[in-house]
Amino acid sequence: MTRTLLLGALVALAGAAAPAGAEALKPFKDGLFRYKVTETLYGGDFTVVEYSKQRDLRDRDEVDERKVYGNYVSYHPKRSRGSAELKANGRLIEYMGTGKWKGGARTIVIYIHGQGGNRFQGMNDVSFGGNFNRVQNLMTRNGGAYLTVDVNDFGARGTADVAALIQYQKQLSPQARVVVACGSMGGIICWNLLKNGNYASMLSGILLLGSPKDPGFLSSGALSRNVPIYMGYGTLDSVYDWETQANFFKQIKSAAPGYPIKFTLFDTGTHGTPIRMTDWRLILNWMLG
Repeated sequence: MTRTLLLGALVALAGAAAPAGAEALKPFKDGLFRYKVTETLYGGDFTVVEYSKQRDLRDRDEVDERKVYGNYVSYHPKRSRGSAELKANGRLIEYMGTGKWKGGARTIVIYIHGQGGNRFQGMNDVSFGGNFNRVQNLMTRNGGAYLTVDVNDFGARGTADVAALIQYQKQLSPQARVVVACGSMGGIICWNLLKNGNYASMLSGILLLGSPKDPGFLSSGALSRNVPIYMGYGTLDSVYDWETQANFFKQIKSAAPGYPIKFTLFDTGTHGTPIRMTDWRLILNWMLG
């Protein structure tokens, strides 16, 4: 199905926009990270964003895909950044954190890398156009915590380890709202967390950044839990086809029209574009509001 035909099909089921909530996170370099929305469907829940490789990559990066220009970053989060280990499930879970990751956080964001990645990816200040640095700053400047974790298994074991880290963080910060962001294959863990009632009860949102769909989600009972979901994809993603993922969004909307889910399509973007371009403040404020 072409992009035009699929968007047409989505229009037929477009729903009303959800009311806006209070903003939990104050601005940080919003002007630099703001993008241009060219189409909206489902009352704004499905958006198409203009992606320009020249503007959004070559003009933004001092070294393409490796080092962003300095005006996009602030090293404020380094003041509280550190590494730690958690013993759980008979294993040692290695992770990193910044902000109030040792307790007292209002909001906690945990990033799960994809296949071949590690905990350092989500703490890299200068890769992916500085977008990981931005989420670190949003957390550290708003009384929150940001963590990354090594995942060696994308099945039940890896899911249990991430859940153990969430449970531990909730012990340190009992009032915190927890959002988990998953890149690429890491999205399998995000879906697994949503399908498990005990795990899902700890979550205030899930971000899927170029991740695969999970048909089992629809029959798992997770739709009744209303944990907000964000799905971001590039139209030129050669790993996970955007049309397949958009049709899954459509299935969720058909099964539960009021379910809190948003889909952003980066026109001409590739597999890594959602990690580079997703507006963390926009999505987190929607989830937390």
